[in-house]
Amino acid sequence: MKLLTVTVPCYNSQDYMAHCIESLLSGGDRVEIIIIDDGSKDNTGRMADEYAAKYPSIVRVIHQENGGHGEGINQGLRYATGTYFKVVDSDDWVSDNFPAFLDQLERCEAQGGVDLAVTNYYYVHSDGVGDRSIDYSSVLPHGQIFGWADTKPFRIHQMLTIHSCTFRTETMRKWGCQLPKHTFYEDNLMIYLTLPHIRRMFYMNVDLYRYAIGRPDQSVQQAVMMKRYHHQILVTERCFTSCHLDDITEPRLKRYMRHELFVMFGISILFTRLNRTPETDAALEKMWDNCKAFDPKWGKYFRDRSPLWFICLPGRFGQGVSGLVYQLANKVVRFN
Repeated sequence: MKLLTVTVPCYNSQDYMAHCIESLLSGGDRVEIIIIDDGSKDNTGRMADEYAAKYPSIVRVIHQENGGHGEGINQGLRYATGTYFKVVDSDDWVSDNFPAFLDQLERCEAQGGVDLAVTNYYYVHSDGVGDRSIDYSSVLPHGQIFGWADTKPFRIHQMLTIHSCTFRTETMRKWGCQLPKHTFYEDNLMIYLTLPHIRRMFYMNVDLYRYAIGRPDQSVQQAVMMKRYHHQILVTERCFTSCHLDDITEPRLKRYMRHELFVMFGISILFTRLNRTPETDAALEKMWDNCKAFDPKWGKYFRDRSPLWFICLPGRFGQGVSGLVYQLANKVVRFN
């Protein structure tokens, strides 16, 4: 059995996937790299097959009809043989800390294993402006196995993401469902579905993941996120309706899940309202109606009693407020 399976979803990735794969090969035979060729129309599939032929003990390739990023993760999880599971997007890469991270996973295994290993990730902007690390040293104990009771409140920018998370494979499989096809931002759903099953964690305070920002067609570009606002709404609603917050008995796990929902609702609101149309505002209200129907207490809390009410103000004034909040948030974090 491999120590770590890394799934790399690829769609028309010929121009940048080599950098990603080469960085992962530094893990050697402890790593299984599953390249998902998601119906690519360029040379992605051929390049993936060449890697598999050159590194048969490390690289596997799955060719599939186009199903989107989520279906790539579904396939990777279905065929993973590694004890741990990580997703690395084909335009991103891992740092030189990768072998040291694998060493740490082995030490965790010697102590009974963990459900989640957290590392920092680093924004790499194409224009070189605003590069920065997202680290968790202020909220997670370093150098020890810990539980939710040992965590501190996360700050607004400290979400657990696919960039920062490496899960125990069997823990991920406990959700027992599939991520939706042809849906963007579904990795947030992957994280949220796994959270209730996490008990043991480890945090390694290193910048492992390099998150590239700046490709014109990238899913986190403002224009793209505005166009795909309905994907944000779908994923956020699916997260909220996946479980009742009051069924979570671990107080600090519940606190973090509430934090994750707050950020996801906020992102959905901001990118939907940037469109400044009655139709997009109506889509948001439908989301709130569905969430309130599922869980009236927490649906009303997020819509009417949390700071989110400020960006939910009606009409053109509310749309303008949301635009200003978005500009401020992006200036601070520069997430696209």
